[in-house]
Amino acid sequence: MSMIKTYENLLQEEQRLLSELKIKEVQIRNDLAGVKEGLKPIGNVMRTIGKFTTRDRTGAFANFGLDFGVDLVVRKFILAKAGWFTKILIPYLLKNYSSHIISEKQKANLMEKINNFFNKLRPKAEPAPADMNGHGA
Repeated sequence: MSMIKTYENLLQEEQRLLSELKIKEVQIRNDLAGVKEGLKPIGNVMRTIGKFTTRDRTGAFANFGLDFGVDLVVRKFILAKAGWFTKILIPYLLKNYSSHIISEKQKANLMEKINNFFNKLRPKAEPAPADMNGHGA
């Protein structure tokens, strides 16, 4: 049976229940914070798996350079004696992951280095031969 007989008893019971409710809310917040903290490692793993399985679409030219580099180094040298499945899967995962790691500034620096590398490989145009008077063409 209820011990509430007067209006004052009702107000006291209301205050007691409100304070109990506040305590329970704090406990629930603390429990949720603990669960959230406990799930952080799983979130980190899921983000990493996502980086391996999806590609960052920003910086297409830098991604092309990374793709070329991964294909050249990993597929031709590191996995030279590996099976066909490994030669397909490992470069695919590495290309996806590397597209997420590199920032825009780093992508710009990488593209500059790739351009410099190819400029060194390209043959230089020969200077025009001088005419009889010693002037250029």
